[in-house]
This record gives sequence, C-alpha cells and structure tokens, in this order.
Amino acid sequence: MNMFRKIKMLVLGILVVLAFQCNSAASGGTACGITTGDTTHSIAPYFTPATSSTKTPDSDGFLQRWLLLEPINKPNRFNTVFTDSYIRNAFNTEYFPNQFTVVPHDGDKVSVAGQELKWHAVESTSFNVKLFRFAYGVRKQTYGVLFWAVTVVNSPREIKNVRMAVGSNSASMWWLNGKEAVMLSGDRRMVMDDCVSKRLTLNKGKNIIRGAVINGPGLSDFCVRFIDENGEPIKDLTLTLE
Repeated sequence: MNMFRKIKMLVLGILVVLAFQCNSAASGGTACGITTGDTTHSIAPYFTPATSSTKTPDSDGFLQRWLLLEPINKPNRFNTVFTDSYIRNAFNTEYFPNQFTVVPHDGDKVSVAGQELKWHAVESTSFNVKLFRFAYGVRKQTYGVLFWAVTVVNSPREIKNVRMAVGSNSASMWWLNGKEAVMLSGDRRMVMDDCVSKRLTLNKGKNIIRGAVINGPGLSDFCVRFIDENGEPIKDLTLTLE
C-alpha cells in the first residue's frame, strides 16, 4: 500500500511540474504547444488575412473577423492578480490615443511606452481567437501581455434584448458601441459563453465591438457571439473592419 501511494504521489508530482513548465515558460523559450524547433513564426493555420468580402458569424454565431493589436507588454507572473479593481485599472489606462474610439485599419501603427505596435486584420479559422498563436506568429511576447481587439458587426435591423456571450483566457473586458457590456475577471480558462452580458440592443447598421484581454503565464484566447433571449446564436449579421 505504501509503495502504491509513493508511485501515485510521484506521478502527480511529474504532472504538476509539466503543467507548471507549460504555463510558466519564459518568453522566447519552449511554450505550450510550440516545440523548440518551431521557428516559422507564422499565424497560419490559426488565422488568415481578412478580406473585403462579406463575412458572417460561423454556424454557432461566433465572430471570427477581427482587428488585433500586437500585444502590449504588461508583466504579471500570476493570473490570480486579475481582480475586478486590477483589471478595471488596467483596461481604463490609456495606452495609445483614441483607444476607446478608433476603428483602425490593417497595418495602422501605434506607439505604446516607446514600442511600436501594429494592427492586423485577420480571420480566425476556429471559433476562438488564439491570441497566443497570434503573438507568437508576429514575433511578439506571448506572456505578460494585454491585447486589444476591434470588429464591426452589421445588423440588418434593430435587435433588442440580445446578450453578448464571451469566453477568454485570462481576464477580459468588452464594450458594445462605447459602453461596457461584460467583464471577466480572475484566473480563468477560455470556455464558450463563460460570461453573458445584461440585455443589450444591436443597432440597425454598424455596431462596434471592442475588447481587451490580459494574461500572465499560459495561453491566451477569446470567443464572442450574440445570443437571443432563448440562448440561441444570432447569425444574420455581417462583419466588417471599417
């Protein structure tokens, strides 16, 4: 019995160490899902360049066309620091001019604390937008980062009593037409519809979605969609980036 218990504890210890190494790898070293020999630094197959063609949500209503800003350096060793007050302060800090109003274009650049960062117009090949893969692909830091994301949702009519459903890794905040819609705090993994907003209204025509995601160690990603009062995805929308 004692020998069995020792073997069990040894196996658990190895699993804990492996998990820690995956979540705490130093920037530039081997990371979760990226081998030491991976030197391509490509956003494929996780993203494709956004086009001007009509883009609708996927079959489950998730928004896949986004403008992503290269990550802002925001060192945090642990995600447990992401309390409501911490992330409100982090997301309400102005890092670049007009960050709460601008709808950027692909290739636009901003300066943050002396670092030049570029906006990328992309389409996610999955329902969730893999920010870690994006950062690695554009050769930027992957840990201790803050991401900004923007998209424009076009609605054929005014739709009342909708909810924005969001999942993110780790904490995030989301705005609809300049007003806070939903906030996800704490150390969390990305789960679809993890947090759902209060009832909102999608305007007829353009609606601007803006989000900020912050993460310390580990992977970063998010997913966003709108659901109706019955919890069904709203899919008769189109996505543009201007």
